[in-house]
Amino acid sequence: MAYRRTERTEARLAEARERIVAAALEQVAEGGYASASVQAVAARAGVATGSVYRHFPSKAELFGEVFRRQANQELGVLEKIATHESPALERLAEATEVLARRALASPTLAYAQIAEPVEQAVEAERLILRRGYRDAFARILDDGIERGELEPHDTQTYGAAILGAVSEALVGPLGEPYPQDSEALTASLVQFVTGRVSALSATA
Repeated sequence: MAYRRTERTEARLAEARERIVAAALEQVAEGGYASASVQAVAARAGVATGSVYRHFPSKAELFGEVFRRQANQELGVLEKIATHESPALERLAEATEVLARRALASPTLAYAQIAEPVEQAVEAERLILRRGYRDAFARILDDGIERGELEPHDTQTYGAAILGAVSEALVGPLGEPYPQDSEALTASLVQFVTGRVSALSATA
C-alpha cells in the first residue's frame, strides 16, 4: 500500500516551504542575490540545508519562486493604478512615482530585481516582471487614446521606453551605498515621463 501523507504532514511541509521562501526574500532584501546562498537561507529559515533542497532542487528554482511572488505583488500595485478612472497623464505620474518610491524604499531588493547578475531561471522571472510593467504603462496609454486624451501611437513601444528610462535612472542610485535624495529623483522621473507623453496630448 502506497504511503499517503497525512493532512498534518502536508501542512507542516507547506509551512516549512513558506518559511524558506520568506527567508530567501529577506536575505535578498538584506544582502542582494549574491549573498543568498542556500546555506544562508536555511540558517535564516531555521531549517537544515537538506530541507531547502527537498522543496527546491536548486538555488535557481528557489529564487525563481521568490522573484515570481515579488513580481506578482509589484505588478498588482501597478495594475491597480492602471485601472483608475483619472486622466492618463495623472495615472502615468502616479505609476512612475510608486515604482520609484517602492524601489528606493528597498534598494538592495530592487537592484536584485533590476540589474544584479542572476541565473537564467531567475532572469526569466525578472523578464516577466519587466513585461508586466511595460504592459501596465501601455494599458494607461491605450486608455488615454481611447478617451481622446492622447494622439494614437505605438503604446507597447512607449510603455517599454518609459520602463527602460525609469529603470536605467534607478540602477545607479540603487547600487550606491548612499543613494541620492530620493524625493528629488522621484520628482525628476515623474516630470520626465509626463513631459515626454504630454507631447502626445490630443489638445496640445
